[in-house]
Amino acid sequence: MPVPAHPRSHRPAVSLRPAVSLRPAVSHRPAADRVEIRLPWWAVALPAVAFAALLLMIMSPGQAQAATADPALGQLIERTLHLLAP
Repeated sequence: MPVPAHPRSHRPAVSLRPAVSLRPAVSHRPAADRVEIRLPWWAVALPAVAFAALLLMIMSPGQAQAATADPALGQLIERTLHLLAP
């Protein structure tokens, strides 16, 4: 006698008669169609604060000052490129 590979592979015979419902025909959407999205407060607040900070930086560029220190990073990049170039 063959043994089914999966316990649910054996299904009972399906009735050929249509199912009759005594309830009125009202279409209800199943609960799976609704998606509830709940965000923590910081998931909304942090992007808003970051946007506001960037907007303030763009709106007041007159307060920016040029760096007066030695361009150490520029010299490092220049020497690295000089060493890597053939």
